[in-house]
Amino acid sequence: DIPSHLDDLPPTLLKKDYANLPIMNSVDDVVKRLLSLEMASQKEKMKVKIQQLVEKVRRSPNDNGSFELLSLFLTVAILTARIRTLEEHLQRHPKDKRNRRCMLMDLDRRRKMLGYLRRVNYSTFENTCKQLDIQYSPPQPYTRHVTKRWLVKKAFCIKVFQEKQKLKAAERLKQRREWQARARAARAQQE
Repeated sequence: DIPSHLDDLPPTLLKKDYANLPIMNSVDDVVKRLLSLEMASQKEKMKVKIQQLVEKVRRSPNDNGSFELLSLFLTVAILTARIRTLEEHLQRHPKDKRNRRCMLMDLDRRRKMLGYLRRVNYSTFENTCKQLDIQYSPPQPYTRHVTKRWLVKKAFCIKVFQEKQKLKAAERLKQRREWQARARAARAQQE
């Protein structure tokens, strides 16, 4: 079967090496099928997926040299192709922990790159997300996982802080009374 995001391709699409050969027009259907993407290795399918995604993101047909395309877009397109391939793999093999971890790491890298692109050039970011069919969600702010131990520790720290404030308040009051007594004594000596 051809993967779901290659559905727009005809099933008899030939591998890149065989597509332009003139002899392919006269070859039997069985041979064409053997040389098609349907029978291609995972690596060859990945190359086609990456090629498709890079073509979608490209601003114009002869846009090969822009810095943005070569560095950021290409990486985002490659990561998107890898993520989609791993998603398909994990649907067939849900217990494959290693590939799940690889997919999550790729998702994180792509999210960081898209976040950078979003900060730098928002219109390009929107175009990239639309072309690659990506839904970007900004990272969640850090929230602490609340446990009983953490709640008890927090309550204890608050109680210690309040006790310390009481002691400081009593000490400040004692110091203020001493200063007032010295000030009264100094005034009494001046009179």
